[in-house]
Amino acid sequence: MISLKAHPGSVYVDPRPGQNDLEEEIYPEGLYRVLKSIYRRTRGNKPLYITENGFRDAADSRRPQALLEHLAMVHRAISEGIPVRGYLHWTLVDDFEWNDGWGTHLGLFALDPLTQQRTPRESSLLYSEICRANAITEEIVERYAPQAMDRIFASS
Repeated sequence: MISLKAHPGSVYVDPRPGQNDLEEEIYPEGLYRVLKSIYRRTRGNKPLYITENGFRDAADSRRPQALLEHLAMVHRAISEGIPVRGYLHWTLVDDFEWNDGWGTHLGLFALDPLTQQRTPRESSLLYSEICRANAITEEIVERYAPQAMDRIFASS
């Protein structure tokens, strides 16, 4: 097993027997730091698009908080003038990853690879609410990750 040294404020995906999740650090501030670094290197004259940002979490127990905290970091970057023009969650539906096969569970929707049946995870409802509101509201955070309320609104 790999031992990870956590950054302050990290969120961990809990590995659960039978779920195939890996013990991986989820570090929302890392996204902010990367955006800020790219902004500096391009002197701010390039629009930025986040095209893949997702989390292995078959039980969907940590994805809602991780998604909210990452989007809060994107908001922080935008409010500081970093030209983030888009965010695409990876991925809509569980997919086949070349290194891990069907075991990654990255999707907002669970996929049964045999039947192709798609089942919405709680995080899919969260993401749809954020998109409809074009915002993260206190009501949304209270419903999906109340433990993260201070962290999410502290960065805005």
